[in-house]
Amino acid sequence: MNTIEEIATILKNSKSAVIFTHMRPDGDTLGCGMALHRALTLCGIPCEVVNEGEVPTRYSFLAGMGEIKPFPTMDAEVYVAVDVSDTSRLGLLEQVFRAGIKRKVTVNVDHHVSNTMYARYNFVRNRASNAENVLDLIRAMGVSPDRTMCEYLLLGIVTDSGNFTHGDVNGDTFRAAALAVDMGADLGRISYEAHRKQSKSRAQFYAEVIAHLRYLLGDKLAIAVIGAEHLKRYGLKSEASEGIVDFALTIDCVEVSACLLEVKRGQYRVSLRSKGAVNVNDVARTFGGGGHVLASGCMLFGELEEVIERLSYAVWQNMGEL
Repeated sequence: MNTIEEIATILKNSKSAVIFTHMRPDGDTLGCGMALHRALTLCGIPCEVVNEGEVPTRYSFLAGMGEIKPFPTMDAEVYVAVDVSDTSRLGLLEQVFRAGIKRKVTVNVDHHVSNTMYARYNFVRNRASNAENVLDLIRAMGVSPDRTMCEYLLLGIVTDSGNFTHGDVNGDTFRAAALAVDMGADLGRISYEAHRKQSKSRAQFYAEVIAHLRYLLGDKLAIAVIGAEHLKRYGLKSEASEGIVDFALTIDCVEVSACLLEVKRGQYRVSLRSKGAVNVNDVARTFGGGGHVLASGCMLFGELEEVIERLSYAVWQNMGEL
């Protein structure tokens, strides 16, 4: 693995760059991408941020989010992936990035323990948010973070730390957030827009899903199921499911929380959270997914009850003495 200084030198000496963010983007990948875009721009390096899908509306309050492109428009010298554990997480842009591995300088800056070290140059440090790594990278490039940059970074920190509540939050997380706030980033606004703001229809949808949580393994596993018809009934997009997986961890008997989102008939996107006794990265890896010890995801295929049974068994296998 490369050092952050080596990555900084590569980027600082580059002639142009495309910054890749992962599919179904969250605040961390978008915040990292936009902050690095700002840093490279200040260095006079032409660059752009790409993502295969639409930017969730909850993140559009920050300037520049609407400039993210669905596909590279420049033949850049460097391809940089931020907050991307594996090229499959790039979705429709995977083939673009993989083609770049053969003929371009490729860089991977990430914080997932499941990272596959897929680029020519890799820096992976397990932290509460990848925004902390990108902050270190920007400073190693000799760029002084400004307010705009810090707003992007604080979005990433707030999002992936669960508003500073996740078990992997440490002093580095707070020091990075403090720097961002000192530079003028509005923590209250960012926290509200990214985590708490919702429409009436989303609140009603949330209440219905939570009211039908399923408890298994002696109430140690809680599962929220979101069918495609639920979203359609309330006129919502899949982004409305964000945050639901975190609710069940507030229940004292629950050790692992899962949210099953129906992508299409027979296919479910699974988000997993743990209080710490169960490594949900290992659970997700059983099904070809991954992420963090406390927060991971995967895709499961089959009828709902079958999916729940397989997931429950995988969690049980990783419970140890619980």
